[in-house]
Amino acid sequence: MTEIHQTAIVESGAELGVDVAIGPFSIVHAGARIGDGCHLGPHVTVYGGTTLGSGSRIHAGAILGDLPQDLGFRECETYLKVGSNCVIREGVTLHRGSKPGTTTEIGDHCFLMAFSHCGHNVRLGNGVIVANGVLFAGHVTVGDRAFISGNAIIHQFCHIGRLAMIGGGSGVSKNVPPFCTTHPVTLNRIAALNAVGMRRAGMKSGERLEIKRLYRILYHSNLNTTQALERIETSFDSPLASEISAFVKASERGICSWPRGPESENNG
Repeated sequence: MTEIHQTAIVESGAELGVDVAIGPFSIVHAGARIGDGCHLGPHVTVYGGTTLGSGSRIHAGAILGDLPQDLGFRECETYLKVGSNCVIREGVTLHRGSKPGTTTEIGDHCFLMAFSHCGHNVRLGNGVIVANGVLFAGHVTVGDRAFISGNAIIHQFCHIGRLAMIGGGSGVSKNVPPFCTTHPVTLNRIAALNAVGMRRAGMKSGERLEIKRLYRILYHSNLNTTQALERIETSFDSPLASEISAFVKASERGICSWPRGPESENNG
């Protein structure tokens, strides 16, 4: 049964699924769509053009689908789409796209912790965890099951690969390849491979060993990036090699560095 607190406002033209709960002083604007079984806490604002997937829980003070922070934005129809079974904690802000017809997208089973921000046209894959205070600028793309640690800052148009882990307080202005971790409180510096994340994702030891070998060629073979990719493509014929190669080739901003040193050995 849908429950709407007496102080909440649900405008005409908003669409609510079944078994939805809307808490005190929350506002659901016309044109918003709230999926079955969603729970909105107090003081939540959901703007038009926002779709919230089933089973998601939005905590106090979150704002979904407000205007993009883009000086070039002119009022037009853009969207925010949040997947199913997401948890969005206190004070999170998710802005809609900035160009006509574009969408900011949050995948299924994502967990966005308190006061994190997704700017316009951000795309988060499934199962992404975003810790407190993380800031995604516009057009950032994050692969499935990546983990973004607290207060990290991600520059516009950056890509973060699948199962990558971003260290707390770090800045990223280049792409972070799949399965890598970055140092905390640094800029564009890879620390190791995300061995814990890969194991938790069910990757077999042979797959993890292959990833270690691939990145040894890419970062520690004294080859430039073009030469390293050529060696990877001639030496490996696997989906993992194809994924890493395709990611690097598509990285117009370049990829984060992995300096040599003792930390380079702690990568598997």
